[in-house]
This record gives sequence, C-alpha cells and structure tokens, in this order.
Amino acid sequence: MKAEHPDKRLRVFVQDEARIGQQGTLARVWAPTGSRPTALKQTEYEWVYVWAAVDVQSGESAAMITPTVNTELMNRFLEGLSGMMKPDEHAVLALDNAGWHVAKALVIPSNITLMHLPPYSPELNPVERLWQYLRSHYLSNQVFKDYDELLTRSATAWDNLDQLTLKGICACSWAERAIHG
Repeated sequence: MKAEHPDKRLRVFVQDEARIGQQGTLARVWAPTGSRPTALKQTEYEWVYVWAAVDVQSGESAAMITPTVNTELMNRFLEGLSGMMKPDEHAVLALDNAGWHVAKALVIPSNITLMHLPPYSPELNPVERLWQYLRSHYLSNQVFKDYDELLTRSATAWDNLDQLTLKGICACSWAERAIHG
C-alpha cells in the first residue's frame, strides 16, 4: 500500500455497522449476593444502524446513524470519510464482506482503499469490540419508547465516546504492524 501511495500518509481505519434496536441487550449488573436483580427486556422491532470507521492510531472517527443499510448509504459513508482526509493522506479501510461493502454500485473515493477481511472472522475487526462497549455502557437494560428515542439515545451513546476511548477499544496488533512495518 505504501508503494502505491508513496507521497501520502497512510491511515488505517476499521469499519463496521451495528444494529441497535428495541430487542435490546441485557448486561450484567452488580447486586448483593443472593438477590435476583430485575432487568428490562423489550421485544419490539424497530432499530437503527450505527456506522463507524475508527482510525486505530488516533481514535479519530467518522460515524452516521441510519434506518437501514445498503449500497447507497455505504457510498455516503465513504464520501464522509473521504472528506475527513487531508490532501496528503490516504485511508486504508478494513471491513467485512457485507453485500453493500462489495456491491458493483459501490463508489470508492480515490483517497480510500478498501481492505476486505477474510469471511467469517469478526474477531479480526476491532470495531466489533466497540459495539460491545457501546451496548454494555450506554444502551443495555433499557426500553426505548419509539424510533425517535432509539435514534436519540444511540446518537447520545456515540457522542459519549471520545478519541482516547475509541483508540483504546479499537487498538489491534495487525494494524500496528501494517502502519509501522
């Protein structure tokens, strides 16, 4: 990759989408020994998708929240990430092989290179840990009144994450080796 873009500073981003919904996530809670704490579990069927790309070195990120996932939205996401890059930077975006990540209609900006991870290997994508963190710290054991509240609470949860937290959660050895050789 460095040979293909010798005059650019390479930035490695990890990317994925997470569905956040009224099905909810149950998380463990502290409780006195012998007690049986109760937890809310909603079983309705509205959700939002949180899209994110995180720079594994700096924790800088791009994110958006949408009602669904598709190629058109992936194109918008790539446009947004592309707009974050300085003229002397090139983004390497590590992502899975979801249909909208490999679609023929996908328009990849010239300052982004997609690096598809092997199929069925979510453990290679550190942004998966981010979804676990977001759910357990901000979105678990809750009931969302309606779609608007789900959207608002998901956005608030994302806004609570800072660059240092994102960097810590998304750090990975394979990306460090790719960056530093």
